[in-house]
Amino acid sequence: MKRYLVALDVGTTTVRCHVLDESGTNVATSFEKVELLYPKPGYVEIDPDWLWGAVVRVMRRCIQDSGVDAAKIETLGISTQRGSIITWDPESGKHFHNFITWKDLRADSLVKEWDASLAMRGLRLGSRLLYMTLRNKRFQAGSVHRLMNTQMTLRLLWALQNVDGLRDAATSGKAVFGGVDCWLLYKFTGAHVSDVSSASASGLFDPFTMEWAGWAQKLFGLPATMFPRVVDTAGDFGRLPGSLFGADIPISCSMADQAASLFGSGCFQSTELKLTMGTGSFINVNTGLEPCVSVAGLYPLVGWRFGSELTYVVEGASNDTGSIIEWARAMEFVQNPVDTNTLATSVNDSDGVYFVPSFSGLQAPINNPNAASGFIGVKPTTRKAHLVRAMLESLVFRVILLYECIIRETKFSYHSIKVDGGVSRNDFAMQLLADLTGLEVERSTSSEMSILGVAFLAGLHQGIWRNKQDILKLRKVERVFTPSKKRRGDYEKVIKEWKRAVEKFKDWY
Repeated sequence: MKRYLVALDVGTTTVRCHVLDESGTNVATSFEKVELLYPKPGYVEIDPDWLWGAVVRVMRRCIQDSGVDAAKIETLGISTQRGSIITWDPESGKHFHNFITWKDLRADSLVKEWDASLAMRGLRLGSRLLYMTLRNKRFQAGSVHRLMNTQMTLRLLWALQNVDGLRDAATSGKAVFGGVDCWLLYKFTGAHVSDVSSASASGLFDPFTMEWAGWAQKLFGLPATMFPRVVDTAGDFGRLPGSLFGADIPISCSMADQAASLFGSGCFQSTELKLTMGTGSFINVNTGLEPCVSVAGLYPLVGWRFGSELTYVVEGASNDTGSIIEWARAMEFVQNPVDTNTLATSVNDSDGVYFVPSFSGLQAPINNPNAASGFIGVKPTTRKAHLVRAMLESLVFRVILLYECIIRETKFSYHSIKVDGGVSRNDFAMQLLADLTGLEVERSTSSEMSILGVAFLAGLHQGIWRNKQDILKLRKVERVFTPSKKRRGDYEKVIKEWKRAVEKFKDWY
């Protein structure tokens, strides 16, 4: 008898559902594109009612297309985008506003104001003094702490200040908040919980103490009653209502998408790393039993916690990757994303054209939220192929900056990079990544590592697989890109000039 499970991934670009069997093989897949709303410049929202409808439609369609009796599906694992925030009344379920996504910039002025405030300066100075005395990594992290638009903190504060009735409701215990993970679990089970990986990406959770940061609650006036209970990544989350899908399917895993991708890539040992090139680029390194402290803008996260196992992760992110490819398609540079590979390889170089990929500013290690995106060096000889090649090169160059930062701050040695995400299917970009890092780039047959991650973890909890060694046997590699030292040398001047271009676009806004 085959055993089946369901994996749901609610990302920024798509809502995706897979039914898999115990060999990790896809039995059925269904998806819908996420409808992002842009009510004002800088605002990026998702209608929660639409999202809930899309989740139910996609899951029903996937289970139906699989031909598997819903009663025979043993478990569900859920992966979600991080940092998007919503508030709602836990009694009625009515939300106070749309999802304010992680790409939203409405709280940017608050971020700048608070980062420059005496309170935050005092926090950093106090942490620095405590670190000098106690040598505790938690205080070292506090000494360089910066607020970011991608974190929930100041978007939650913005909502409390600007959404009618929310502050009063929160003060009286009639409003709670959470991310996509938290809200979905509430919709499915009525519980107000978030797993450790999602909580740690909020900016409000202390990975050193494994608790919500009390200092943040007090400093920003965030009522503690709004916060979800933090639970393990794998466990008994409740059951899907039988009225929705035809059976009461147990939910055994809820996980942040990048942590799920790391797990799905089989990066179970410390020093193993993966790169997801989806909407953004995310390098994650398994740092084992201890959180990593960064002074360059990387941040320590919790990868997963289940049973007695607690795994930490350090992450570097660039917010614009797949979004750049989508823009190129919208501008009719290409008909299809796969055309970017053909165009980039049709010319020998970018003809001295450079592109800066910063629709959402530039993150670590540049850390310049006011940077602009654009081309520089366009000339009469420039053709569309040169522009497209420059764009692809820039996406890899951004990853190289993150990788170099990770080398400096983790002191680990790396031998290969496991890649996933839509842009990882681009051979030109993957070969360039191998050449410039000097590492083998390993691409799986599946680009849906977040799906596999939550499926594997839910299956482990449910007993479909005995241990992580069983899971590693299921991993299938489609291609390995081997680095070329010569090509790396050829690109030294190109990267130097690209960094000069980046300087031109910093602080544009």
